[in-house]
Amino acid sequence: MKAAVISGVGQVEVTTVDDPAPGRRQVVVDVSACGLCGTDLHILQGEFAPTLPVIPGHEFAGVVAEIGADVTEVAVGDRVAVDPSLYCFECRYCRSGRNNLCERWGGIGVSTAGGAAEFAVAPVANCVKLPDHVRTEDAALIEPLSCAVRGYDVLRSQLATSVLIYGSGTMGLMMLELGKLTGAASIEVVDLNEERLATARRLGCTGVATSADELDRPAGWDVVIDATGNARAIQDGLGRVAKGGTFLQFGVADYAARVEIDPYRIYNQEITITGSMAVLHSYERAADLFAGGVLDPEVFISDRLPLDDYAAALEQFKAGKGRKIQVLP
Repeated sequence: MKAAVISGVGQVEVTTVDDPAPGRRQVVVDVSACGLCGTDLHILQGEFAPTLPVIPGHEFAGVVAEIGADVTEVAVGDRVAVDPSLYCFECRYCRSGRNNLCERWGGIGVSTAGGAAEFAVAPVANCVKLPDHVRTEDAALIEPLSCAVRGYDVLRSQLATSVLIYGSGTMGLMMLELGKLTGAASIEVVDLNEERLATARRLGCTGVATSADELDRPAGWDVVIDATGNARAIQDGLGRVAKGGTFLQFGVADYAARVEIDPYRIYNQEITITGSMAVLHSYERAADLFAGGVLDPEVFISDRLPLDDYAAALEQFKAGKGRKIQVLP
């Protein structure tokens, strides 16, 4: 089969690899679409993936092409979206229900071969069948949406909060859409990319700006969310949290990124700084929200490119052009 392979730091190519075979409780998915994510860029930089080479792609959906001997939950021909999370279910974090912090955490497309290929293997337990009205290619959006659902689980948002989001890429826009569901009083978005800000405006945020200084909220925001992973944005956002407010590190920063905090202010103003890591008990809920129309795929997906263009798609994503970019095997 044809697959994109990250063979070393900064090295990616589309090549031919062996067709996968399912284990007893696994399925082979004929991939319809695979989304690109910032995590893929980190893997290309030599971060996250425990070993290279690896076939990337942790946001994917497709049609079941083959099932293992002990699989009864799905059948060949079923359309599914795939939760890429892989846990050991044995460590202290898994046993306490914090599987996303698993000591042996892995992911399809991160630690094992992923969906940037014609076919991908997944545990049947990770497959969610799609309702008839959901287009298979669009369902690759469920994985990033499930991360956003997890982010709001961490926030435990109250009604009528003021929210500031740094970044209006796919994840920032998803946090915007879910923020509306939480009953936020206002949601404002900061980004340097005017085209992406236009999409945030189109989705109905309260205001957009290229700097938080342009927004009229001198007392700060109840909730500040970084969806960029950019150290400068994170540093600025930490200073924008109102008394008693919360800063959520949602974007994935480089390993080397560093920011400064003000411990006295955190103490004196009872500021919470927290993070949200990937997916935790949120994939099925995200699938339900997606089926219910919480996102418009035509707004979120800006580019659908052939798998052969995977390297070019990564470069486009890195340059901040478009929104969600998918490759179609």
